Parts: sequence; C-alpha cells; structure tokens
Amino acid sequence: MSAAQEQSRRIHVVGIGAGSPGHLTAQAAAAIREVDVVLVADKGERVDELRALREAILREVCADGRLPEVVAVPDPRRGPDAERDATGYAQAVRDWHAARTDAYVRVIEELPEDAVVGFLVWGDPAFYDSTIRVVDAIGERLPTEVTVVPGISAFQALAAEHQVVLHRVGEPVHVTTGRRLVEQWRAARAAGVALGTVVVMLDGHLACQDLVGSDPDLTIRWGAYVGMPQQELRAGRLADVIDEIVALRAELRAQHGWVMDVYTLS
Repeated sequence: MSAAQEQSRRIHVVGIGAGSPGHLTAQAAAAIREVDVVLVADKGERVDELRALREAILREVCADGRLPEVVAVPDPRRGPDAERDATGYAQAVRDWHAARTDAYVRVIEELPEDAVVGFLVWGDPAFYDSTIRVVDAIGERLPTEVTVVPGISAFQALAAEHQVVLHRVGEPVHVTTGRRLVEQWRAARAAGVALGTVVVMLDGHLACQDLVGSDPDLTIRWGAYVGMPQQELRAGRLADVIDEIVALRAELRAQHGWVMDVYTLS
C-alpha cells in the first residue's frame, strides 16, 4: 500500500494544564477518552511524579476503566543549551526535534493503523512546547489527522495563584525565556519601549538575578510546580526575595530531581 493510500493516523495533542487535574477542560477530557496510546518522552531523569500526574489525569478522565496505554519513548539528548550561542542553540533544537520525530515515527508505525495517538502537553501546546512542531514533522512522514486542544498555561495558573491581573490597564504582556530576558529588557530600556509585565518561562538559572543591580524595585511573582500538591509561591521586591527564590529552587530540584517554574516581573 502506498503512502497516499495509507489510513491517516489520528493524533490528539492535548493541553493538560500546569499540573492539577482540575485544570483539564471538558474538550481535553473528551479528546483523552478517544486516545488509545499516549506517547511520553522518557528523559531518563527522576520524573516519577510527572508520570504519576499524567496517569492520575488518565484515571480521572477515563472513569469507565478504559485507560490508554502509556508508552515511554526514549528522548534524544539535546546537550548543554547554556553553553551555546543563539545559532548553536537553534540548530541543537532543530536536531533534537528531528531525532524526536524519528523516534515517534518508529513507535507509531508499529501501532495498529486505527489506534488514536495522544500527546499530553503540560500547560498549553502553543507556549514554549515542541510537540506541535514534532507532530507536523511526523505528518511529513505519515498521513495524519491532527487535533490540538488548548490547556491552561503555567503563567495563567501563576496569575490565579497570586490573585493578580497580569497586565496593568491598557498595557502589554511580554512573554519570553530566561535565555532572552536580560537582552530584551536592556534593549527595550535603551529604546524607551515599555514591555509591560514580563512573563519568563524556561529559566533554569533565574536570569532575573542580573537585573537586581539596575532594577531592584521590580516586583517578582514566582511559582514552582504551580497547581501541583508541592506548589511553592514567592512574591516581593526583586532585590529582597531573589536570594530566597534561588535557594528554594535549588532545594526543590535536589529534592524532586526536577523543577518546573515560571515568574513575572512588573
């Protein structure tokens, strides 16, 4: 049978929120109940809690006892991003996506053609997540029929937990990564441009430490494991609370083997 004649593989990319089963939307729950096999990236780290959270969500949603099979797919190593310049980082991500695509295609090809494949994405698939790009690449190799379901993002959950509106009246919200924060902040300041509230994701080194000298009065609202039982929140003047946040983040990572956090600056 040629590729053109193959049955399209149904794939659901489902945003499952920041960690709480209560973040799941009705649309997401309905999509999960259609899934036969959930593919998860096995990063080889201590991520038992993340797997347990996914399985808890599946058990809650699939109350009739028909649970999708969960298949862990070894995740290709990406290497030390912090040591790469912007060009090297972008190439490393492209190579990583290509290797992930290869791994997922091999698994999907072994499944029955009518099996519905699910990817459960933390937060929302539209924000700093590679799943949609990888699924697009899978679609270049196999006929696919893709559904994407949005989820509650970590920064939405963070704002709710801190009980704040992310932006001041009529002002913007700027979403960026720790890798780009300081560069973008200083460029905007030099150009006289107001970024508004800055939401910072994927910041394993808390780059905001580099802004303490120039902007000590910024307000930081930080959260780790937002929506999960082990959630930690801190807020205050950047210069006053950053040392505590840095120490706490290191402690949490040592304790759990992983940490997911997000913060805002305003």
